[in-house]
Amino acid sequence: MAEPRILTVPDTGAAAQAAAEMLADAIGDALTQRGAAHIALSGGTTPRQAFAILGPLVAHWDDVHVWFADERCVDPDDPEANSRLVRETLVAPGATVHRMEGELGAEAAAEAYERALADVVLDLVLLGLGEDGHTASLFPGNPALEAEGRAAPVHDAPKPPPDRVTLTRATIDGARARLLLVTGAGKVAALSATLAAPDPATPASLVRRDGLTVICDSAAAGTA
Repeated sequence: MAEPRILTVPDTGAAAQAAAEMLADAIGDALTQRGAAHIALSGGTTPRQAFAILGPLVAHWDDVHVWFADERCVDPDDPEANSRLVRETLVAPGATVHRMEGELGAEAAAEAYERALADVVLDLVLLGLGEDGHTASLFPGNPALEAEGRAAPVHDAPKPPPDRVTLTRATIDGARARLLLVTGAGKVAALSATLAAPDPATPASLVRRDGLTVICDSAAAGTA
């Protein structure tokens, strides 16, 4: 089994910087090689910092498509909406943003994203890691973990709100590269389980490891 590339950095700021640079490199490579770039983003405190750094690193955002790894079923102006976080932190003039329309409800939003992603291969998916081992909105024991297709509705999520939309494992694994960004001492156990043998109890451990980079700070790595 292929092993991920692991980059341990001193703190959250360094993790955000490293993630932004990897995203910028993936965008640049895709634009050069294929004329368009497709990245999928996740929410969170450290990604918020990374997005603020990322904007100026990309000279031209035209032909860059921004997708989402997951979204809560809330209004797009809700503080919990990942699309709002990206809108407020990522300065990307000319980029095409493909929002998961969570306000439509989980099923309708997943069906719309399924259609939108039909012919798309993502160049890089940015993922986070929950203390319970979830990534995107793929939670332990949730039916979405086994969903087929490109996007799936999520119900009964253990974190509010219970209804969400997520990329499926197949879509995440089908991307050209994956980046797992993990910070904070509260993630030590989850990161250790993620890097162990694949186990559905830790959904992040099921992510395809070939082409996976893990960026973690020393607190999450347990070396702080």
